[in-house]
Amino acid sequence: MKQFELEYVLRASQKVIFDRLSSASGLSEWFADDVNQKDKVYTFMWDGSEQQAELLTKKDNRLVRFHWLDSDMEESFFEFKIEIDALTNDLSLIITDFAYEDEIDESIELWDTQIAELKHVLGI
Repeated sequence: MKQFELEYVLRASQKVIFDRLSSASGLSEWFADDVNQKDKVYTFMWDGSEQQAELLTKKDNRLVRFHWLDSDMEESFFEFKIEIDALTNDLSLIITDFAYEDEIDESIELWDTQIAELKHVLGI
C-alpha cells in the first residue's frame, strides 16, 4: 500500500465544509449513497454494498480521520484536512489515502469525482 495526498481548493466556509466531512448527514450528501453513524463507527453505503469505518481523529474545522474496519493494515485510513493559506485565505481540502501502486490512478479519479460532487452540493 502506498500513501498519496490530493489537494483541492474550495471556495466555501470552513465550518460548512467540515460538517460535510465529519457528520453522517454531511457525508451522505456527496461521499456515499447513505451514511449511518453509531458512536465512532460510520457505515457507508454504495449501490447496495456497505463498508464500515471508525472515526479515529476529529479536530473541529480542521481534521477528520477514518480507519476502514475491514482492513488489518494500520495504514488503511483516509483523512480530510482543511488548511487555510495565511496570505490568500484560500481554503484547501487535503485528502490522504492509501492504495496499491497499480490502483492509485483509479483512486485519484474516484476522489476527483467525489470532490466534484462535494463542490456541486456546496454550489461552488
